[in-house]
Amino acid sequence: MADVVYLHVGSPKTGTTYIQDRLALNKSALARHDVRYPIGLRADMFHAALDLVERPWGGLLADSKGEWDSLVKRIRRASGTAVISHEILAGATREQVERAVTSLAPAEIHVVLTARDVARQVPAEWQERLKHQRRLSYGKFVRRIQKPRTGVAQSFWQVQGVTQVLERWSRQLPPDQVHVVTVPQPGAAHGELWRRFCRAVGVDPAWAPLDSVRRNPSIGVAESAMLRRLNTRLRRADVDHADYRALVRQLLVHDTLAAGKNKHRLTLPPQCYDWAEEVAESWREWIIGSGVDVVGDIDDLRPVRPPADEVWLNPDRARPRDVADAALDALVAMIEEAARRDDPDEHLSARVTKVAKRLRER
Repeated sequence: MADVVYLHVGSPKTGTTYIQDRLALNKSALARHDVRYPIGLRADMFHAALDLVERPWGGLLADSKGEWDSLVKRIRRASGTAVISHEILAGATREQVERAVTSLAPAEIHVVLTARDVARQVPAEWQERLKHQRRLSYGKFVRRIQKPRTGVAQSFWQVQGVTQVLERWSRQLPPDQVHVVTVPQPGAAHGELWRRFCRAVGVDPAWAPLDSVRRNPSIGVAESAMLRRLNTRLRRADVDHADYRALVRQLLVHDTLAAGKNKHRLTLPPQCYDWAEEVAESWREWIIGSGVDVVGDIDDLRPVRPPADEVWLNPDRARPRDVADAALDALVAMIEEAARRDDPDEHLSARVTKVAKRLRER
């Protein structure tokens, strides 16, 4: 059994994709220093985390049964230090946290949370929901997360509420075994988040020399508006989850829209920064009072207000021309991909045909 297990539990949109990919790229190099990243035959720990938190996730839960226990078995066969990392673990309930910690006994458990200021998390989380077929407007989303009793607010704070996540994951651990890694503000030196994460898990950054180019970048204002409208149309077409993941989330969003240039970045509405500062202060007070280990600058959790003369762009009122440009970029990418596929019965062109037929029928 590994002597020490670091559970990196998120939160989503805090550089977790980069961290996980760098751990995977340097898996063998880290093992030479007795640090294990036991992903097994899969590319990451998503299925193990999904098995623990038991979310439907577009029909993928059924394919994840037993994955958490398999991960634990790999850790039991390991020695030294093991690192578990996936952001959906942030949403685990108290019972699921207890299951995770108990299953890893008698190893010494440490919990690591990467945390970013709420002003950056709000637009990032809304865009992430769009990639999972949601259609709620940005304005309604922002208003609802400020009302704790709404369903949207509960699901948001379940994974993005720094204190809520830490309270669930740290209740069985002493403060020195709970680590908050703050995400640097824009302009920080390249790799600063990785260096902070390494300090939290006791790894020398030199042990993992291979850098990662994999990211989970946000899309722009017009691209977000286009995707929300597309989700409405696709719902009418009754597109299944697997097709949506392949055609929309991966091809259109990750490979095309997020990779495009000259995007106008989505930010928090200007009138919400007072609220964001109150949230940040409550996080700072809890973290300092709890005595947990902070890696990085705790003031990175404070939102940075935009310049007073900066024009805020509302995705709910995006310029039609910009939305049309985003839609055309998406259409070009879809046509190029369909043209590259030479087997219409099994590949993308068949899926495109099926979706187009459904839309025509409606």
